[in-house]
Amino acid sequence: MPTWVRVHARRLRFVVMTERELLLTGIGGQGVQLAAQVLARAAALEGRNVMLFGVYAGVMRGGNSDATVVVADGAVQAPPIVSHAWSALVLHPRYWEPVRTRLVPGAVVVLNSSLFEEPVDNEQWRVFDVAATEVATEQLGNPMAVSMVATGAYVALTGLVELDSAVAAMEESLPSYRRQHAEGNARALRAGAELLEPLAAPAWTTVGAPA
Repeated sequence: MPTWVRVHARRLRFVVMTERELLLTGIGGQGVQLAAQVLARAAALEGRNVMLFGVYAGVMRGGNSDATVVVADGAVQAPPIVSHAWSALVLHPRYWEPVRTRLVPGAVVVLNSSLFEEPVDNEQWRVFDVAATEVATEQLGNPMAVSMVATGAYVALTGLVELDSAVAAMEESLPSYRRQHAEGNARALRAGAELLEPLAAPAWTTVGAPA
């Protein structure tokens, strides 16, 4: 969770620059890469600087799918593979272990509790359970929208981006052959945003403006 300080010698003016790192993990078919694109594009739409780095296995479903998103109010300083992170969005427990080792103390963690059989230690991090699979499947009747439910919850919780920006970014991120899913994804984002207390773990000092 680096904070960079830029000094302007002539005016002796200090500008605090903040970066927020997000690690996303799940398995192929859960929509991890779409979630990362939505958050990165939404941040760009709001005028912030963004880095997105996605990694996924060659198989379509069942393999690991991971992504890193870094959002900053200045030039991004973090490398593509960050050694530590301010937050995580975990859709499946299978690849949780490599993510947890990179979380800083007090990191914000949103878990898809529908798939976690054991509770995650919440003494060192701020852990928030979201039954994303259950909500997507049983409440929305849309099993493909798990990542959008979780993303909506993360957005409401942190204010990393505005919900309306996330919806707009989702619509822009969908390829033409998947545009029919836009309405369902929007419903999933908004349903997810209702699952957690708004701004319970704010990303920015002043949400909606650079920190």
